[in-house]
Amino acid sequence: MISWRKHYKQTLIAIGLLLSTSASIYGQDGDPKNGEKLFKANCTACHALDKQVIGPPLKGVVERVKTEGGVDKDWLHKWIKDNKALRASGDKYANEIFEKFNKTEMLQFPNLTDKDIDDILAFTTNPPAPAPEPTATTAPAGEATAAPADKTTTSIVIISLIAIAGLLVWILIKLRQLVKLGQSEELVGLNETRVRSFSEIYEKYHYIGKGLLTILAILAAYGVWNWIMWIGVYKGYKPEQPIYFSHKIHAGENKIDCQLCHSSAKYGKVSEIPSMNVCMNCHRTISEYNGKYIEPGKDKAFYDGEIQKIYAATGWNAEKQQYTGKTQPVEWTRIHNMPDFVYFNHSQHVVAGEQAIINSFNKKNPNNKIDVVCKACHGKIDTMNVVQMANDFTMGWCIECHRTTEVDMNNGYNKEYFKNLHEKLKKQYPKDGGKITVDAIGGLECGKCHY
Repeated sequence: MISWRKHYKQTLIAIGLLLSTSASIYGQDGDPKNGEKLFKANCTACHALDKQVIGPPLKGVVERVKTEGGVDKDWLHKWIKDNKALRASGDKYANEIFEKFNKTEMLQFPNLTDKDIDDILAFTTNPPAPAPEPTATTAPAGEATAAPADKTTTSIVIISLIAIAGLLVWILIKLRQLVKLGQSEELVGLNETRVRSFSEIYEKYHYIGKGLLTILAILAAYGVWNWIMWIGVYKGYKPEQPIYFSHKIHAGENKIDCQLCHSSAKYGKVSEIPSMNVCMNCHRTISEYNGKYIEPGKDKAFYDGEIQKIYAATGWNAEKQQYTGKTQPVEWTRIHNMPDFVYFNHSQHVVAGEQAIINSFNKKNPNNKIDVVCKACHGKIDTMNVVQMANDFTMGWCIECHRTTEVDMNNGYNKEYFKNLHEKLKKQYPKDGGKITVDAIGGLECGKCHY
């Protein structure tokens, strides 16, 4: 009896130790799901799970630092919270890592709690299975399978049409033969009296003919004039570019401000095409596309391939995380191009006229309002996969805008430089409560745009 109780007591102690050990291990392992969120919020700018970016890949980092440096999770906690202090303390492994990765100093994260770090490490040790790829790419495969059937159907239709056409020709020939056989002497005499030439018809109906020719001449002149007036107008023009760039993904899905890339639009005459170095500000760490939006007809592999074109153009080696010095020029196709005799200053419209243009556009288009001045001329660029000319960009189009856009007299620039002009213009243009449009301050002067 005593031995049974002793054995029972030992069993309870063993179970208790096992449960406490399991609880301890679980507490140390952390929550991978929460770790994934924290990883994306804090780490993805410099790290990926399975490849080197600015820093090393972090998958299995707990086991790796244990094998390489003989350190444990406590060391990782110190490294993540303040790696600079850890290196300053003389830690050998910390300084080895710093030297190995080109002395690139890692950011400090004192805001992360021990539990947060445990969750991140749990995610790097056992990341959740990746979500299934979007099914948008399955459509082309289905189309390719159905292609032979479509070709067979097309061939049958063409052969049938040719057979029907041949039958109709044969019927027409036979009908003509029957008509000739059935013609009476009266019909033969009547046919001889019919008008047989265009000159005879014109002589008989020359007044009507002259009238029709006059109308045709007028229509032809109008057609030629209309054609001449639309030379150089390319609304809807959207050429293919050497590197595919979707404004919908960058400006629409990711909300990147236009002026982050087109910085000269605010301070210069021309809105320049961004250099490839501007692209590399982001794509140095973004080597593959993981967004949810995929354009119909495209897939993840397509977008990843275009990112590789950026690397080839800039000479970037993603594995070594350094530039090779071997660059390739990118020959972009220009879309918006004003004639040489036209002067247009972007900064004047983006800075001085920004709010006035937005207000005027939204007033004329209450169901299609804009929030950025760029969209007034270039259209809703954040919805375009391929950029196209959204407006005519003709002289008449510009003049119409200058006649209807009200000048913002409370604008700091106008208020400072046109103090005395305000009252004079209000008296000169008393209609609409003294509203002053761009044409009132020289917006229709030839020299403003043609110099």
